[in-house]
Amino acid sequence: MSDHSILQLSDGTQLAYEVLGSDHRGVSVPLVFVGGITSCRGDTKKVSSLLAKCRQVLIYDHRGMGDSKARKDDPFTIETLARDLLSLIQHLQWSEVALCGHSMGGIVVQSLLFLPFHRTNPTPLRFRPTHIVLACTTFTPNVDPRYGLKFASRPEGPLTRETIRETVRLSMPPNYDPEWFASETNQQRIEEIIDRGLIGRPFKTILQQRRASSQFDFTGFHSRLSPDTQFMIIHGELDQILPFSNVQEFLRLIPWARVVPVGDAPGSVPTLRFGHDWVEYFDPQVWCSVFEAFLQARYTGEGSAMITIRHRRSAL
Repeated sequence: MSDHSILQLSDGTQLAYEVLGSDHRGVSVPLVFVGGITSCRGDTKKVSSLLAKCRQVLIYDHRGMGDSKARKDDPFTIETLARDLLSLIQHLQWSEVALCGHSMGGIVVQSLLFLPFHRTNPTPLRFRPTHIVLACTTFTPNVDPRYGLKFASRPEGPLTRETIRETVRLSMPPNYDPEWFASETNQQRIEEIIDRGLIGRPFKTILQQRRASSQFDFTGFHSRLSPDTQFMIIHGELDQILPFSNVQEFLRLIPWARVVPVGDAPGSVPTLRFGHDWVEYFDPQVWCSVFEAFLQARYTGEGSAMITIRHRRSAL
């Protein structure tokens, strides 16, 4: 792991984080990447490092992952992870922030936005969330057996580095699509991802993350969101962990949201045919352009937002 800072929380948790692009403090709205199950802060660096040329970018390890530490009796819920994120942003004293949550990270971001409306412990946000990217995520626990995070069975015999590598490899395919995973062009990258996956990702914590991602309830909360906060949905048609149909439901729950544009224009992706681990598809500059175009957008009223949504719905 590279150089990082540590935020010590009152419950004993230590959160490891990095702020990229510190030279841009106060110039542009900072962006936070919130990772999914199994993720560590370096997983998005080929995109976050490009974005850091224009703004500050926060990347961090969830409690118990990477260089972060968790308590032995950690309750480990989505709300806990959302309050960790809240503590980090408030520690950095940012008054405005944009957030990108991938998979479980998208659930955490939604939970953060709902903290002011918490049923028993409402907590105000001391910053304004300007832009939210919900990437390959969900609004409700997945109950469709065709989807979900699945792990390969532990091999018999002693665990060696090679048997662990093979177990990681066998667990990887749902994060992509069969063609991408089988392509000779991607094999070196797959080996790099496997090697990276052997560092700082305790299986016990991953199981806690998976359980937390199946035990949350956002019923009634999306209607409390402010249309002053812009939303963009990124979700690939080839996602094998969370269904692409989630896009339609997000557009119903957040009527002013937009879907990532498709086409040749700057700020667009060439196609929606990508898998769950979206950052591994397309050139990183494509994603950088998508984010910068979105982060420069401002709310122009419900009518114009609905025009964009209706256009995108016709393509879904």
